[in-house]
This record gives sequence, structure tokens and C-alpha cells, in this order.
Amino acid sequence: MPITGENLIGGQSVRGANAQIRASDANTGQAMEPAFGGATEADLDRACDLAAQAFDDYRNRPLAERAAFLEAIADNIVALGDELIERCVAESGLLRGRVEGERGRTVGQLRFFADIVRKGDFLRTVKDAADEDRKPARRPDLRARMIGLGPVAVFAASNFPLAFSVAGGDTASALAAGCPVIAKAHSAHLGTSELVGRAVQKAVADCGMPVGTFALLFDTSRKIGQGLVADPRIKAVGFTGSRSGGTAFMKIAQERPVPIPVYAEMSSINPVLLLPGALAERSDAIAAAFAQSVTLGSGQFCTNPGLILAVAGPELERFEAAAATALAQIDAQTMLTPGIHKSYEEGVAALAGNASVQELGRGKAGQRCQGQPALFAVSGADFRADKTLHDEVFGAAALVVRCRDEAELTAILDEIEGQLTIALHIGSGDAERVRALLPLLERRAGRLLVNGFGTGVEVSKAMVHGGPFPSTSDGRSTSVGGMAIDRFLRPVAYQDFPAELLPSELRDL
Repeated sequence: MPITGENLIGGQSVRGANAQIRASDANTGQAMEPAFGGATEADLDRACDLAAQAFDDYRNRPLAERAAFLEAIADNIVALGDELIERCVAESGLLRGRVEGERGRTVGQLRFFADIVRKGDFLRTVKDAADEDRKPARRPDLRARMIGLGPVAVFAASNFPLAFSVAGGDTASALAAGCPVIAKAHSAHLGTSELVGRAVQKAVADCGMPVGTFALLFDTSRKIGQGLVADPRIKAVGFTGSRSGGTAFMKIAQERPVPIPVYAEMSSINPVLLLPGALAERSDAIAAAFAQSVTLGSGQFCTNPGLILAVAGPELERFEAAAATALAQIDAQTMLTPGIHKSYEEGVAALAGNASVQELGRGKAGQRCQGQPALFAVSGADFRADKTLHDEVFGAAALVVRCRDEAELTAILDEIEGQLTIALHIGSGDAERVRALLPLLERRAGRLLVNGFGTGVEVSKAMVHGGPFPSTSDGRSTSVGGMAIDRFLRPVAYQDFPAELLPSELRDL
């Protein structure tokens, strides 16, 4: 399938006239063909208008048709074959195996949501029967269901060019909810985005969905993205990226005449607690597993373990030495973009230049845009005194906090910001410590895990990939798993409706 550099609007390819942008080969830095035309304000207006027109038609299609549409998108992505894989590898710098795995996850979650739609449980239909004899007043017949919010703006992420991108989790869950989607491609993987966008566009046509059900826009500045959030026809936003980007969209959304929800996944350092029993029993094994987790994908996972908390002592020293040794054997990896690499280098340099911080070890040095893994340590007191040490360094770097005692460790947990994950490594005698910490941990993170690391997010009904601010803009939500569909739904009640006027799924309750 040829990549043309065109926006996809209303079932057509539209050449953007708002300047041009090119993708780059992540390993060489060379510009890639073709040039992509940036969407104009007129393109944005048309995409939003068509999405608004499509909404009622699309959301009222039979659930079986909506499910088949999601499955058609998945089939079309698979059918792209090596063309998609090779373009994605070039644009992202990710290894082929990682990209193939991410494609599998992308099509898997589309099929996962197709199954949810087909079963219909997400509608949460409920009935309160009328009671004609109730005194002093009759109780009416009440029935309720969930419906889609309306057109959704989805912003593709830099670190998952397939699974959190044009047809990723936000798009899949929004379409499953009955909401048209306007996706804004990430500038780092333009060709990848167009290929996937065309797979979605083909499914729209083949399944007979309204032409406004999906659109893909390319942006040469921030104007189109900001305009998308501000447009009154957009009813919700899905975003994965920086805290600055997420909070900027939150501000725009809240200043609209009619505010809308922004579901932004932003910043998380994902603390790992090494409890005494675990350190005493298997510090070397934990260190080896940690080194693999922190460097996975060059550390560019939102669940990357960036903070280690433990009580200082010989067992922690043994963990530090083993982690540094393991890290020293790991190669530097190409990072997603020059900008991400620059930010990572600046973050590592700030840690290395902090007088309170000790450098424990580095991985193998790299070239150009490759991120060299790094591990540092600081005392609990210095960590608490210097809030800059709480900031996320997006990449393969982590900071060990040597707590004076368990009371200081608890105090640090009470002071840190909201997180996507907190991992606990426990061993003999640690159960009571975990019970004491659990209420605090539940307030701090969306996912708690034992004897593992947060990298690797399962797509399942019970998964929560969200957490208190600033890990996400709305800690009541998740961007992965079955509950992700809830972000794009709202309840409607029907009182005393004749059966023939009720939505079909409410008639036989």
C-alpha cells in the first residue's frame, strides 16, 4: 500500500496545505519519504463536522455490526504485513520483534473490545419496575443504559507507535463505545500512522459505516491538535504523553463553554519497594530482573521502574552492586526521537550533577540517539528535601532511595505523587508490613503488584492502567483493559416509555 502523506477525512485522502513534515529514520536520522501535508483548519472543521453527523447513525448500529467493524480493522492491520512492520521499525528504532509483538497487542485489543461489544454487558442495562400501588405516589417504570459520549479526539503516543496510536487502545475503546474517532498522528511515526489509518478507513467502507466514523489528521504545529480539543463537536479526548501536553489539553477542555473530559496518561516513576524479607532472600535475582525491566525498550515505557525504595543496610548494598553489574552488560538502545533522547540525557546529567546523588553504574555507551542505562542512589532525607529528584526521567534510568528506616520509607510513599504502578518485592516475614502499607499504596497507584515489575500491561477485563494525578488526569479511569470503554460512555434513563419506543436492549428487561 503506497504511503502518500495525506490526511484521511470522510473516506477520502486529502492533501494538507498547512506546510509539510517528514518522518525520520530513528537509527540514521535521515528524512524519509514522502512529505506529509499538515491539516488546515478547514480540514479539521470538515473532520469534526463529519464525525458529528456520523455519531447517531454509528452508535445506533446493531452491536454485532459494531463488533464486526472492530474485527475488520484488526484483520486489515494484519493484512498490511511486512510493509507496516518495516516502516514502524525504521520510524521508531524499535526492534522487529518488539514491533511484531506490539502489532499483535494492537489487533488483540481490537478483537478484545469486539467481544465486549458483542456481549453487550458494557451497556449496563437496568430496570426498576413500576409500582402502581405505592403510596403516597406511584413509582414509575425506569430503565437505563449507557450510550457513547460523542466524537472522540485521540492523540497518538510516541512510545507505542501501534498499541497506543491511531488504532490503539483509545481508538478501540472509543469505537467500541459507539463514538466516532478523529486521530491525530504523532510526528515520529507518520508513515506507520497512515498505513494503520488506511486500514481503519477501509474497514469503515467495507462495513458500511458512516464516512465520518474515523479520520486521521497530520499536524505541522500544535494548532490543529489544540483546535481539535477546543472544537465543540468533540466530546472527549484520549492522550498519552508528557505532563505538559496533557495539562495543556486539560486547560483547553475546561475553558470551553461546555467542558469535556480529557483522559490523559502522563507522568509516573512507578516505585518499587524492596522489603527486608525479599532482600535477605534473593537480592541478586531481583537486581537482575530489575536491570532487564528498567532497560526494556530503552526505558521508554510509562510503567518503567524509575524509583527503588528500601531500608539502607548490607542487603540493599548487595542489591545495588548486583544491579550495577547487570546494568553494565546491557547495550544502549536507540530512543524514539532526538527530542526524547535529549530530554533523557538532560535528566541523567541532572542526577549525575546533583551533589546529594551517588552514581552506582551505567550500561554500555551508545551512539547518536541511543540511551545509555544509568543507576543512581540517594539518601531518604536528601530525596525528601529535593523535589526535583521526584521528577520522571523518561528512559532507562532509576534512582535508589536509601531509607533510614521503615518509618521514613512510609513517609516518602505518603509524599510522592500519584503513580500508574507500585511494585512490592516481599519475602518471609514481610506480610504484616504489606498489610500496614496497603491502604497508603491503594491511594497512590492504580495497579499494585507483588514480586514483579510494572512493565508489561496485560489487556484483560481486570487490568487498570491509570492512577491518581499526575499519572493520569482522571484517576477513576483506565486506558487499558475492559473498563477503558467506560471513559467514553454516559448513562441515560427512560421513564414510562412504551415498549415500542424503548431502545431494543431495554425492551425485554
